[in-house]
Amino acid sequence: MKLLVGLAFIFIIASLASALVFMMRDGRDGKPKTNNMVRALAVRVGLSVALFLFILLSYKLGWVQPTGVPIVR
Repeated sequence: MKLLVGLAFIFIIASLASALVFMMRDGRDGKPKTNNMVRALAVRVGLSVALFLFILLSYKLGWVQPTGVPIVR
């Protein structure tokens, strides 16, 4: 489970980085702007929502258990 969530975070960060690259490169040197940055950000949002829903489903199915924060008294 930790590996799957870690990979999802890596893909989310990679999508965000690719959007940054597209933002910096598109529209320079007289080239027309493309929708690559918008697509990369849409993929990032989609991955984030999918990860959130997967974690909720995993909790409901009992694949993950909340550990909670210990209360110090």
